[in-house]
Amino acid sequence: MNIGIVVSEYNYDITMMMLQRAKEHAEFLGAKVTEVFKAPGTYDIPLAVKHLLLKDNIDGVATLGAVIKGETDHDDVIMNNAARKIMDLSVEYSKPVTLGISGPGETRLQAQVRIEGAKDAIEGLVKMIKRLKD
Repeated sequence: MNIGIVVSEYNYDITMMMLQRAKEHAEFLGAKVTEVFKAPGTYDIPLAVKHLLLKDNIDGVATLGAVIKGETDHDDVIMNNAARKIMDLSVEYSKPVTLGISGPGETRLQAQVRIEGAKDAIEGLVKMIKRLKD
């Protein structure tokens, strides 16, 4: 199975470790990461997901990011809208897209603790691809 990963560059120190964990776990599960798209931020992830879903050689996409709380509710707006659109794209293209974006409302320390959660996004993606092919 061929998968894509879309990762936010925002909070780079966290998200690139998420990407590393995701790629390692995909290999462990026998999935091939054929595309990695680095989006500037979580807000930009849905367009990158659509770009990958349009490719015939992509069976599904995992999204990775960390939406950390700031001084306003901006993190809620970003996360709620990105999550909704990511889900809509999955249904529209009939290909699984998993949400491996932590937040909103988390601190930088909480985001660091959740880096391993990137593996969950890959695990769910692989399971959905297999179940949809059966």
